[in-house]
Amino acid sequence: MTGQDIRITGPAGEFSAYLAKPASGTGPGVVVLQEIFGVNHVMREMCDRLASQGFIAVCPDLFWRIEPGVDITDKSQAELDKAFDLMGKFNPDTGIEDVQATLDHVRKLDGCTGKVGAIGFCLGGLMAYLTAARTDSDATVGYYGVNIPNFLDEAGKISKPLMLHIAGRDEFVPPESQAAMHTGLDPHRQVTLHDYPDDEHAFSRIEGKHYNPQSAHLADSRTLEFFRKNLKSE
Repeated sequence: MTGQDIRITGPAGEFSAYLAKPASGTGPGVVVLQEIFGVNHVMREMCDRLASQGFIAVCPDLFWRIEPGVDITDKSQAELDKAFDLMGKFNPDTGIEDVQATLDHVRKLDGCTGKVGAIGFCLGGLMAYLTAARTDSDATVGYYGVNIPNFLDEAGKISKPLMLHIAGRDEFVPPESQAAMHTGLDPHRQVTLHDYPDDEHAFSRIEGKHYNPQSAHLADSRTLEFFRKNLKSE
């Protein structure tokens, strides 16, 4: 299993992505949708972890239209300021075009079995929801997605499985937003919501200040089972 940088061509141009393949060289695909810190070591390690579980994982640079190659952390105020500035400039409507281009690219990679899903965190959690509503992803997972209630009118377009992990004490997703997500999505047969009542935003980010290993393990176990059920043929 070795990671490498690749290039993907979308409707608006070419952008970079990080690719990790399993040791076997074959498997279903998973598109990893970044947090507001770009394609950094956290996202690359997520790809590597998915590859170790038998998936071909690709993390596209969703900020390329604003600033290509963003790779920062949450460890300094300057980096945090930059991350939130990038999030403010980011357009989910054009971003989802790049997600679809990435899904298309992964399906054509040597060794891909054909089925391709997606997983996203924070900003990527919102993009995961939109991926389920607007693309042909075969199965999608979102962790502590922000601003999802603004797009609940698109829930009817979700035709394939979606799982969302919700942090109960998320500073960016207040209780009323979480309630709206449950009201809008609980009745949907393709959507599963999991609540983590005592956890804060980014509870699954290793090294993050809100990291909770127990909740992260639970969420990741649910995610892995979900992908194995919906993306693997055996």
